[in-house]
Amino acid sequence: MTQDELKALVGQAALAYVQPGTVVGVGTGSTVNCFIDALATMKDRIAGAVSSSEKSTQRLQSHGIVVLDSNSVERIPAYIDGADEIDHGGHMIKGGGAALTREKIVADLADRFICIADESKLVTTLGRFPLPVEVVPMATSQVSRRFAALGGNAVLREGVITDNGGCILDVHGLSITDPLGMEQEVNQWPGVVAVGIFARHRARVCLLGTSQGVKTLSF
Repeated sequence: MTQDELKALVGQAALAYVQPGTVVGVGTGSTVNCFIDALATMKDRIAGAVSSSEKSTQRLQSHGIVVLDSNSVERIPAYIDGADEIDHGGHMIKGGGAALTREKIVADLADRFICIADESKLVTTLGRFPLPVEVVPMATSQVSRRFAALGGNAVLREGVITDNGGCILDVHGLSITDPLGMEQEVNQWPGVVAVGIFARHRARVCLLGTSQGVKTLSF
């Protein structure tokens, strides 16, 4: 199967985790786009969606799916989103689409994070994919220096401004053996809005698209 076919497969499989009559959390990215298209087939059986990006909001609304403000929702049973990398403990690197901060906000509302990805995203140790970090613009140099002290090379993602008005640094050369510890450390640095390590809000289930079909990993 092609990568696009695998994405469509896991997007369809994720419908099994959407509880009728509830609000569903919806992430961002090409795999999530497949989920949104599948979700449209049951739009009349859900109470609406909370979206993690303007792009996802537009796609949801184009299908006639009601998008709710996150401030109007106290909790959601499931958050469906992709990952740039996921390890065998459910920890993820996210932010390739520059929506990591809003993704963390929606994930925090959810009882369970359901990750949808193809098998190329499963890794033993996080860090092969450059770690995205959203920062306040005036802090890019200082945060870059902090990563350099850890052996990372932070590169400003040119021409990208997040939905929150922040910048994205992509940090190369890291081997993240303690995802939760690094997430907690970087979150404390002045100027960091959010780091793209999802350890505190790790996946509880991963629907992994493989050549043999969808493989379900539980963490």
